[in-house]
Amino acid sequence: MTHLTARFRMSLACALACLLFLSGCASTGNPRDPLEPVNRGIYTFNEAVDTTLLKPAAELYRGLVPRLVRTGVSNVFSNINDVIVALNNLLQGKVGNAASDTGRFLVNSTIGLLGIFDVATPLGLPKNNEDFGQTLGWWGVGDGPYLVLPIFGPSNVRDTFGLVVDVLTDPISYIEPTRDRNIVMGVRAVNRRSELLEASKILETAALDPYQFVRDAYLQRRRSLIYDGNPPKDKDDDSDTKPRSEQQQKPRATEWAGYSIVVSGEQPTPAQLEALEKAHTQPAQPAARTTTPTPAPSTEAPAPAQPRLVRIWTPQPR
Repeated sequence: MTHLTARFRMSLACALACLLFLSGCASTGNPRDPLEPVNRGIYTFNEAVDTTLLKPAAELYRGLVPRLVRTGVSNVFSNINDVIVALNNLLQGKVGNAASDTGRFLVNSTIGLLGIFDVATPLGLPKNNEDFGQTLGWWGVGDGPYLVLPIFGPSNVRDTFGLVVDVLTDPISYIEPTRDRNIVMGVRAVNRRSELLEASKILETAALDPYQFVRDAYLQRRRSLIYDGNPPKDKDDDSDTKPRSEQQQKPRATEWAGYSIVVSGEQPTPAQLEALEKAHTQPAQPAARTTTPTPAPSTEAPAPAQPRLVRIWTPQPR
């Protein structure tokens, strides 16, 4: 426990020191990436490490290890990751998905021989993708400025703190002795890099600015993951980087064509969207039948229809 506490404090201190260092750097005009000069420098460093070490190791790994064995290795690491996925689904209140992830882990760990074979997917237990950064985003924590972390790559302030929790909940982090843990982590990194060789070729040939391409792709993918593949429409071209708690505004009401419209500059969190969707999908109670005779037609003007209440979200003025 003492060793675990020391590791957690060290990881948290490193993350805070990195954020304090970056906060003092000059910013650019892009609200999503105010630390672009520093991020580009770290991106260049990561590219040098990848070109020198990771990419050659991944190419050698792919050339020597048969595809069937590589698939088994990927399945084992994916099975271990299901522990983190199940935990975060539970923290997001997705009890059904958490139960599915737990069942998937148990089936693949037993029938699938420690996860070498993925037998859970054909049984109707699909692979989910969750982490603590997504959990924070699900409950409305803003993503903050875009960051490029040394070795780890694209991230943001929210996902950086989420990464610390992900490391602490990763079963591989508790393998002893340290030498064996480092070997397993190295194999996982090389195996993962080998799966991205084709993607890196596309990046090198198609992107005019690889840094910008990676940044925009990362931000869009994280937004899609947080909203489970169905994100609301962007408020504008530049994604907001402030926490939602700093963006609250009093809604204003307008009248139009019999509708009462409440307009708010605050975008709903995924949890709020799910609650609204459940409320709208509840079946309406059928009206009770009566035996009252039909009244005679009236010559009076019909009463105006009751206004309906609709809530929409619009871009917040800067």
